[in-house]
Amino acid sequence: MTVVSAFLCPGSPLPYVRRDNPPWTTLAAAMERVRDALSASEPDTVVIYSTQWFAVLDQLWLTRPHCEGIHVDENWHEYGTLAFSFDIDLTLASAIIESTPSIGIRSKGVDYDEFPVDTGTIVAKNLLNPEGSFEFVVASNNLYHDWDTTAALGRLVAENASKIGRRVAIVGVGGLSGKVFREPIDITKDRIVSEQDDIWNRRVLKLMEAGEYTELMNLCPEFVEAASVDMGFKHFSFLMGATGGFTGATVHGYGPLYGAGGAVVEFTL
Repeated sequence: MTVVSAFLCPGSPLPYVRRDNPPWTTLAAAMERVRDALSASEPDTVVIYSTQWFAVLDQLWLTRPHCEGIHVDENWHEYGTLAFSFDIDLTLASAIIESTPSIGIRSKGVDYDEFPVDTGTIVAKNLLNPEGSFEFVVASNNLYHDWDTTAALGRLVAENASKIGRRVAIVGVGGLSGKVFREPIDITKDRIVSEQDDIWNRRVLKLMEAGEYTELMNLCPEFVEAASVDMGFKHFSFLMGATGGFTGATVHGYGPLYGAGGAVVEFTL
């Protein structure tokens, strides 16, 4: 088995930097439960697709053997800095880069000191693998890639992992409904911006739990449009491309992130 586990988690730093805030505590605790599930699946490598690492020309991949630094989130800088330190599975990343032209995608490795690793990747790594026991492959979100292209990229990642004998965990980092409060709020009373967004989020999560793969895939375009889903839900597309689908899911946590929707989901493969 190549893909040994798959997870969806938010890229917002809020549950990480302010887990004491009641509306965000649930998501922080959920990430810790997923940490245990990821570890139990015994992957060789954790593959992260983060909606927050933007690319506009080529598909970018981290290829610096060791990535380390201090990051300041562009939106939530008042909560302090984010330290990160992790190793890259250079063998798998290089194999993927060499193979993406076969699906019409140009890729490029990123290998230089103090590269500004995105918040979503840092939060996922720090909450899911704080001790740094796994190597990572980190994929950017090319803004010109559509749903199908992103799914094809996920499939290619799994195919390359299989060829070189890697057991991989796939982590899609991104949110659900994407609308946020545009004015300051009392964070202790954070909630999903609109009732309709909340209804859509819960509908999608119920389909995941029920293993209704086909129904959910058919519904995604409507969900993306109605709830202004984070980056068109491409992090979910990448997950589905890599896994080939799911038979059920455990929703470890769901809640607001300054009005947007976030969920921590473990898929049954």
